[in-house]
Amino acid sequence: MRLRALLETDALGLRLLGGEHELDRSVRGVMTTDLRDPSRYLTGGELVLTGLAWRRDEADSEPFVRILTGAGVAGLAAGEAELGEIPGDLIEACERHHLPLFAVHETVAFATITEYVVRQVSGERAGDLAAVVDRHRRLMTSGPAGGGPEVVLDLLGSDLDLHAWVLSPTGRQIAGAGAPLPGQVGSTLAGHHLAATRTGRRGPHRATVDGVTYSLFPIRNTSRGAAPASRDVRESVLSDWLLAVEADASDWPAARLDLLQGVTQLIAVERDRRDAARTVRRRLAQEVLELVQTSAAPTEIAARLRVAAPVLLPGLGTAPHWQVVVARVEWGAEEAPGPTGGPVTSGSAGGPVAQALLEEILVDPAVTGPDSADRIAVAHTGDEAIALVPLPARAASPADGTDLAEADDTGGATTAKEDPALHADALLAAVREPLSAGLADDGRLTLGVSAAVHSPEGLRGALEEARHARRVAAARPGRVCAAGHHELASHVLLLPFVPDDVRRAFTARLLDPLRDYDRRHRAELIPTLEAFLDCDGSWTRCAARLHLHVNTLRYRVGRIEQLTGRDLSRLEDKLDFFLALRMS
Repeated sequence: MRLRALLETDALGLRLLGGEHELDRSVRGVMTTDLRDPSRYLTGGELVLTGLAWRRDEADSEPFVRILTGAGVAGLAAGEAELGEIPGDLIEACERHHLPLFAVHETVAFATITEYVVRQVSGERAGDLAAVVDRHRRLMTSGPAGGGPEVVLDLLGSDLDLHAWVLSPTGRQIAGAGAPLPGQVGSTLAGHHLAATRTGRRGPHRATVDGVTYSLFPIRNTSRGAAPASRDVRESVLSDWLLAVEADASDWPAARLDLLQGVTQLIAVERDRRDAARTVRRRLAQEVLELVQTSAAPTEIAARLRVAAPVLLPGLGTAPHWQVVVARVEWGAEEAPGPTGGPVTSGSAGGPVAQALLEEILVDPAVTGPDSADRIAVAHTGDEAIALVPLPARAASPADGTDLAEADDTGGATTAKEDPALHADALLAAVREPLSAGLADDGRLTLGVSAAVHSPEGLRGALEEARHARRVAAARPGRVCAAGHHELASHVLLLPFVPDDVRRAFTARLLDPLRDYDRRHRAELIPTLEAFLDCDGSWTRCAARLHLHVNTLRYRVGRIEQLTGRDLSRLEDKLDFFLALRMS
């Protein structure tokens, strides 16, 4: 705002004493002071209000005005309540330094002027920011000249004092201004956002983490083509970004909410561009997958991999090792709320959702930025997504020139000096909490990871291995489950293929008598059985783990044998109990 606007506002009671040619100066803030030297609190552009308590004699006016002029203030307003008339020496000093001077009537409180200036300046800043956002949107729509979402987030911080971050559905930071958001906070906020979205509530959503309040704005991906009003929320909730703002937006005026909605639309343009850049990698994965599944010649697959390697691992001249990751998202038959809160009953395709999720899960959670997934190629078919993940080729040994990773007969890497391979549990460690919130009560994500292979011949086996591992994960309880190739060499490989009715009958015959007894007597026979088997039948180790006397443990085991008719000293009966507990 301009100084002239303050003078023309009758409610402020300002009278111009000098500087009529400087009234077009911009006012960017206001400060009240009676310090003789307030320079350390001035940043420039302020209207300074003073009660003149700093003035002891006429010699004090010149240095005070010189300090204000040096700090670049817009003008000085002196109150008449203390001295009545404004001293002539102050008027003369302001004239010499071309500093506009106003007299404030004794009936006008400095607080009234401060409130008016702050309200006007904040409104103008919001309007300026909205104009910048609109210009930035046009630039980003036509090309990359806008500079990315960080530019607008910086403006939110500098002009509206709002700290904001763009987060992925798992809480990974994609963009931010200033200090990064702690990883656990981002994960918790993403979980709040996904849970609120699944209920059909409109954003922004309010969340409090560690005593700090955030407002969460959804960032809709506008490139999907389906009309938002008819789209099943389950098709987007696990792939849309969100804008987390450190503020409570529940009492914001409509103009500010509209501004933040404009920011989210701008960031959605960046999201669309990122998805467009992934098209090449997705196409490469789809082509390789089709060759592998149709049993194409290894030479043909190898040729396609040579094309894919420079795209996925730029700058590396050697052929990488590869891992295959398979993911599946399955939804229940329940009606899901749409974006407007009403139910949407159309079927939800799991393949695209699993594809977007897998692209996010395979990104290192410590890496920020929208383009951090440039080494991941994911295809989808039906309800299944399949990722082709390149691993940097292990360097040759200086001693014998052989690969540091020795391959077994199936092409799987078995030993390595430094293992860069993906591990199923580690993939889900950072994302299980928010994804479980997004899957709610009717969704499930299961994931399988193959061993690393170094040749085209090994890819078909790796794909089947990853699919078998995913079936093992599907046999486990929980909304988000994973299994790795190492589990396929044990009994757990057999469990997913046991029919459900056989599984239920087997576990009921062995465990139901123990569960009934525990309910009636609180005897903890099931936990005792689990601990006894886990300790390989060792009485002393099991008793120590359960903090029991050995005689008490023997009594419980005897009761288990009596209720089930089994003998826990026999290997066959131990194995039956072990499998029953695993399948229950």
